[in-house]
Amino acid sequence: MSALAGSRGLAGHPERRRTRRVARAIGRSLGTALLVFWILFPIYLLTISTFSSPSAIYQYPLSLFPKLSFATMRFFLNSEGVVSALLRSLAVAAISSALAMLVGSAAGYAIARHVFRGRDSYRVTIVSTRAFPVVVLSIPLAVFFLQLGIYDTIWAVAFMHTALALPFVVLITSGVFASVPADLEAAAQVFGCSRIRAFIRVVVPLVIPGLAAAAIFAVLTSYNEVFAASVLTLQHPTLPALVLNALDISPQPFKYAAAFLLMAPTFLFILLVRRYIFSLGSAQARL
Repeated sequence: MSALAGSRGLAGHPERRRTRRVARAIGRSLGTALLVFWILFPIYLLTISTFSSPSAIYQYPLSLFPKLSFATMRFFLNSEGVVSALLRSLAVAAISSALAMLVGSAAGYAIARHVFRGRDSYRVTIVSTRAFPVVVLSIPLAVFFLQLGIYDTIWAVAFMHTALALPFVVLITSGVFASVPADLEAAAQVFGCSRIRAFIRVVVPLVIPGLAAAAIFAVLTSYNEVFAASVLTLQHPTLPALVLNALDISPQPFKYAAAFLLMAPTFLFILLVRRYIFSLGSAQARL
């Protein structure tokens, strides 16, 4: 009898383990579903409010499936200064990302290829520059730009956004370049390529995805930045600065459309670079 009871007990252990595994899997699935709902439901409400009629926004309760309409977005784009502010935001993002990639890629390549004392500390120091509050940095820069005569221009905001994006561009590109073996460049030079030609023909094609991820990050850092743009502009604000200054006097359709237009590039960024983020992290771990 004791042997039979023992065999039944042993047979019951796998069943209990399977039950616990199934329960844990169900719990994780439910937790993930709740987290996704918690994040996506407000975004869904914002989206349907943006693409519905202005009158539907003021209805209570808000319909979860309103009739599609571009009147709210059209109202926002037709508001005074919105289109010009949007164009300025795009110009600032293009200039700042180009400058950040030009300087940051060179610094990242130097960090990845040259071993020197204090390299890790130097990399940490670069990132730690973002610890300073943006507004504190913007005030002395505003005085400096006034002296240069470029205050309230896209160049003043672009230079500030370049300084904000540069630390992360250096960090990302150094990991990207470190993931490419230096022996490939050496082999190309053996076959007659100069150092610059070996870099262009061998390294650049291999790191284009990572450089694209860094460039998109720089663009979004500039496009969504508001505090420095508010301090460095007065009559020619970027889109986030214009929206911030108009929040108190703007109607609800203006706010919904502005929020959606400022949010949409972030999701585009996630869709474009999500598969590169993990590879960049693994490259950093190998440094």
